[in-house]
Amino acid sequence: MKYIVLVGDGMADYPLPELGGLTPLSAADTPNMDFIAKHGKCGVAKTVPDNLPAGSDVANLSIMGYDPVQYYSGRGPLEAASIGVALDKDDIAFRCNLITEKDGLIADYSAGHISSEEAGVLIEAVDKELGNTCKFHAGVSYRHLLVMKHGEKAQCTPPHDVVGQSVEDVLPRGDGSKFLINLIKASKPILDNHEVNMKRRKDGKNIANLIWPWGQGKAPAMPHFKDMHGVSGSIISAVDLLKGIGKYAGLDVIDVPGATGYLDTNFSGKAAYALKSLDGHDFVLVHVEAPDEAGHMGNIEAKIKAISDFDEKVVGGMLNELGGFGDFRIMVLPDHPTPLSLKTHTREPVPFTIYSSTGGADYVDRFDEAAAKEGIFGLVEGHKLMNLLIK
Repeated sequence: MKYIVLVGDGMADYPLPELGGLTPLSAADTPNMDFIAKHGKCGVAKTVPDNLPAGSDVANLSIMGYDPVQYYSGRGPLEAASIGVALDKDDIAFRCNLITEKDGLIADYSAGHISSEEAGVLIEAVDKELGNTCKFHAGVSYRHLLVMKHGEKAQCTPPHDVVGQSVEDVLPRGDGSKFLINLIKASKPILDNHEVNMKRRKDGKNIANLIWPWGQGKAPAMPHFKDMHGVSGSIISAVDLLKGIGKYAGLDVIDVPGATGYLDTNFSGKAAYALKSLDGHDFVLVHVEAPDEAGHMGNIEAKIKAISDFDEKVVGGMLNELGGFGDFRIMVLPDHPTPLSLKTHTREPVPFTIYSSTGGADYVDRFDEAAAKEGIFGLVEGHKLMNLLIK
């Protein structure tokens, strides 16, 4: 038996007047997810416990079968694992965005989705000037890493939650925040007139003129996925966070050429590499970030297209070829909602559907937020989904 999990990050949403009361998921063309729902079983899953932040880190730990109440320690250490940064037991790892500040406001949490090549040069410049008692590590696009020995208890705000707000109003607060605030402010003169940003200005692009640390924590202690579920597996994602979870879980982390973590990602390539991985493994999780990015942008058309591309090229690309592997079960779901009206994550339960090649269906005939609530599984705790799929 092969087990496949396909995650459309942030697909779930609210009904929108612009779509006649439909959600982007129900408005998008999704024949493959609808097929899985119609011929499988559905439910809704609470992937974010009430006392934890509604982030992809918490939600995807749940999907992978790890109760985040027990295993979540912060986003930073997961991303550290992804880019090969080993943490000492006292190290605190922060996710560190490159952002755009304009007129004292957070104008863009991603600095125009800056390229990894440009961002790497900027992070190197920041580390050279500020990395005396801390260390900056380059990641992918706007997503980077800051490691230091303090600041674990500081209250830090994800920049995608506060676009348009005053920088001064959303700076880190509480224990250990002073050093972080000094780093943020000291990064401005280093970045503002760097040659990379001078060229971006000339090209009419958002500049990366401020660092923004958040999502900090120490390295977690997690059992391997195979020890928990009895099957070996792999994970495919363009996002360091998911790769980090995969590494801590002992999964084979597969890089796909052209996978960007953005709207232009290589959807079809992810499906092809996932299928190939099943030659040597019994489990694969494929994560696609594009719907979430569209949600943060508040772009209806982009989110509908990202969902349709996910359905056609990832879900359909897998579903049409899985028969060659014998019996299989496939689960499709978002990790959390990213409502267009809010441009950030929320914690409502998400729809999920599981299809087995050996049969078994309920009465749901399409895949969306409302229909899944009528499914036979009802409401499920997110960290129990993997047992539901495999056992």
